[in-house]
Amino acid sequence: MSYLFTTSDEQQQMLGRIGVDSLATLLDQIPTQLQLDRPLRMPPALTELELERHLRELASRNVGAASRVCFMGGGAYDHYIPSVVDEVTGRGEFYTAYTPYQAEASQGTLQAFFEFQSLIAELSGLDIANASLYDGGSGVAEAVLMAMRCTGRTGRVVVAGSVNPEAVQSVTTYLADQPTEVLVLPTRHGKVGVAELESYIDETTACIVIQHPNFFGELEDVEQIAAVAHQQGALLIHSFDPISVGLLKRPGELGADIAVAEGQALGVPLQFGGPYLGILACKKELVRKMPGRLIGQTVDRNGQRCFFLNLQAREQHIRRAGAMSNICTNQGLLALRATVYLSLLGPQGLKEVAELSCRKAHYAADRLKQIEGCELLFTGPFFKEFVLKYEHGADSAIRKAAAAGVDIGPMLSRFPNLNWLPQEVRDQCLLVAVTESRTKDEIDRLVTALA
Repeated sequence: MSYLFTTSDEQQQMLGRIGVDSLATLLDQIPTQLQLDRPLRMPPALTELELERHLRELASRNVGAASRVCFMGGGAYDHYIPSVVDEVTGRGEFYTAYTPYQAEASQGTLQAFFEFQSLIAELSGLDIANASLYDGGSGVAEAVLMAMRCTGRTGRVVVAGSVNPEAVQSVTTYLADQPTEVLVLPTRHGKVGVAELESYIDETTACIVIQHPNFFGELEDVEQIAAVAHQQGALLIHSFDPISVGLLKRPGELGADIAVAEGQALGVPLQFGGPYLGILACKKELVRKMPGRLIGQTVDRNGQRCFFLNLQAREQHIRRAGAMSNICTNQGLLALRATVYLSLLGPQGLKEVAELSCRKAHYAADRLKQIEGCELLFTGPFFKEFVLKYEHGADSAIRKAAAAGVDIGPMLSRFPNLNWLPQEVRDQCLLVAVTESRTKDEIDRLVTALA
């Protein structure tokens, strides 16, 4: 009540209206064991001037973001964002637009989604993309449910242990109350063993989930894994880094039936874990089982090009039991950022970003391997990210780097579902990601800090 700036008389009127004589009497209804038996240890009240001065002093202790360098990976990356992305998406008609409940009246929003879908379909090498999902993790889980609907199989889902552990958690959470077995396959050498994988696939398997480049940065044998899946009638779900297709084959070219991705790298800044952008694309024959929204184009009665919402498989629009998903909206503003970013870069720009990230990551890995007590946990080909093993402990490496103004990680010990790796290995290992934004001097600064 005190936060409403009520007077004593107003408080008494309110208490009288509900039939109690005092605030203490009202609170007596709360069980004694839940009440504080002493006053809170609060500092004395400050005047507005004193409070402002105190907050400014606290803020002055912050280290400026410009003075720090980010080599952190694990699904969110410090790629450069052209200023035009902020300029376009900051316009009022985009920035304040909400989900189009009266869709055809929102032609600008629908066109933006249509362009996004077109770019993602081209990026993934698949036929159709939806108008986005919440983030990469929910995208993987939604793709698994989609594969179960498409195949009619609910017995088993096989997930590579090299998939982002947080995405794996999303899958197990989504399927927690289903009879489906979620089998996470250990990948002790940094990527899936195709021969080992074959023994886990049978006629009850709905799909195989693979990430390429994977959580450790390693490159998987996706074409062989796709062949194994299709031989048993299962679908292949390929989680990919959108930047990587500037250098690597697209999911559709590798045999994927459904492709998903975290779209944060496409013009979305790092922002405390979100909101981010979920990407999902699939083969044309699977579209009727796709979650989310699909925007199409047609012509109006005057023959003019226009856009409409031609698939909306959410529970609000169709009978609950027939809904494809409980996804109830999409990340429209962030999908627009990705659209502007990809339009600015074009195929050549995307290739340059991918090449720079790859070359710089390999330079960093080569330099770090020269430090006594440092090595790469896995030795296979990688894209822009790798697992660094530091004999003095991953937490020690993070502290040393932080003291030099460099952020690295996360530690593998942060992810309990990587328990197929020995605990002592996880305690020594962390991720290092290098994007096109990093300079040679910044990489050398990291090396110096750890040496």
